[in-house]
Amino acid sequence: MVPEGDYVRRGLELFAGHGTAEAIVSGDRRITYAQLRAGVLGMAERLRGHGVAAGSAIAVLAGNQPEAVYAQLALHLLGCRSVWVAPNAPPSLSAQYLALAEVDGFVYDARTHAAPGAALAGRLPHLRVLCIGAGGAGPDVAGSSGDTLPPAADAEPQSLFQTGGTTGLPKLVHHRHDFFAGVLTAAQRHLDAGAPRLRQLAVAGFWHSSQQAAGLITLFSGGLLVQHDGFDAGRFLATVQRERITVATLPPPMLYQVLDHPDLASTDTGSLTMLSCAGSAIAPSRLAQAMARFGPVLLVAYGMSEATLLAAYPTAQHDPDRPERLASCGRPLPPSRVEIRDDAGRPAAPGEVGEVWAAARLMTSGYWGQPELTTQTLVDGWLRTGDVGYFDADGYLYLVDRAKDMIVTGLTSSNVYSRTVEDVLNAHPAVSAAAVIGVPDEKLGEAVHAVLQLHPGVSVDVDELRQWCVERLNSLWAPRSMDVVERLPLTGLGKIDKRLLRTKYLDNRDVAAH
Repeated sequence: MVPEGDYVRRGLELFAGHGTAEAIVSGDRRITYAQLRAGVLGMAERLRGHGVAAGSAIAVLAGNQPEAVYAQLALHLLGCRSVWVAPNAPPSLSAQYLALAEVDGFVYDARTHAAPGAALAGRLPHLRVLCIGAGGAGPDVAGSSGDTLPPAADAEPQSLFQTGGTTGLPKLVHHRHDFFAGVLTAAQRHLDAGAPRLRQLAVAGFWHSSQQAAGLITLFSGGLLVQHDGFDAGRFLATVQRERITVATLPPPMLYQVLDHPDLASTDTGSLTMLSCAGSAIAPSRLAQAMARFGPVLLVAYGMSEATLLAAYPTAQHDPDRPERLASCGRPLPPSRVEIRDDAGRPAAPGEVGEVWAAARLMTSGYWGQPELTTQTLVDGWLRTGDVGYFDADGYLYLVDRAKDMIVTGLTSSNVYSRTVEDVLNAHPAVSAAAVIGVPDEKLGEAVHAVLQLHPGVSVDVDELRQWCVERLNSLWAPRSMDVVERLPLTGLGKIDKRLLRTKYLDNRDVAAH
């Protein structure tokens, strides 16, 4: 059954009202709202012409391009289940994901993802293949304009998003129509409040649920969405200045690159009203550096594919007399609820470390085709995040690790939280970024190991750095070994890829810096 108030049709009405205002900037392309609406309707018409109908499940492999926006809205307009493929995932893993997702069609961008698209299509020869752009393994469904709405679909628009978490095995995060209706409601609130027009710079791919939510809020509220397909710190800074960007989100490793870039000092970033840092924990020392450079516009945000926004710490509210708060991710954002629970599922006292449980408006309905995982993760309307943390007495949330990243070491099998060690390492003047993992050790079971990226042009004595950690932590928590790399490997979302780092030590393979 189609939900009342189909969000796409309402969104297209909003697009029509914005007319010739600019909607999307991508490279040298500047697309108006009228062109955006026509592009969505044109792609919907092409998809229908190739047999895509209500209830179809269509996989999409595309980068951060306008056509990715067209594809999502066109598929939802037709009542389809869109299935977003992570471009950085190996084809074998993506093939597993699409098999679990029960897709009956595959669309890939032949302009930007020709090789992985063709490879994935070859692994699933039974699928109908369509392309964005000419020259691919199937007909082109992009490039035309439309003006007519298709008949109302008799199926609910839904989406699946590929995520691997800590294990690397594919999980199919399922968002139903009410998730996207909530996105539209957030945009409507922005409009109703008479807030300034958003000018968002998006560096994360549209294949991720959080970026889709942020991008669609910008578009539904009549803002400007500037898309970067790939990240470069210098290009990011130049775009902020040229396009007068007001809102952007960077994961910590990307923010560190911006802070270290030689162009930062001469770039006008005064247009920024919110620079959100999300995706993984930011080192307090680096957050303080960002606050000093950008001003009180930093927002530390906590969320995930399963629940887009749970808590936030606006640095405009930072109390200099409470510097420890720079390590927190703020307080829960209503209507989101967050609790810390012990192993028995009971609420923990302030200061007591436990698993983070959450409930949110924009939250997954489960994992497609994985009922056991859904049952384990969603309990009585609550999401077990797999994160480990605690609340202080004032209700500020602190994350100390992922449950599966926690290092169990020493003769007494003590728990070491990698986030705590990383914060200490990142506070050293030579260290630009740090990743701490557990590696096999005959005596200790696991040993604490650090992989470091240094500031340009500096070096560090490893023994001195270990002593730095011993003095601020203790000998058990201080890394027993360290490696220095030119650049830490990142996932497609800009997080440090700890799974790839572990591969080096567990499988004795080299790590390729990304």
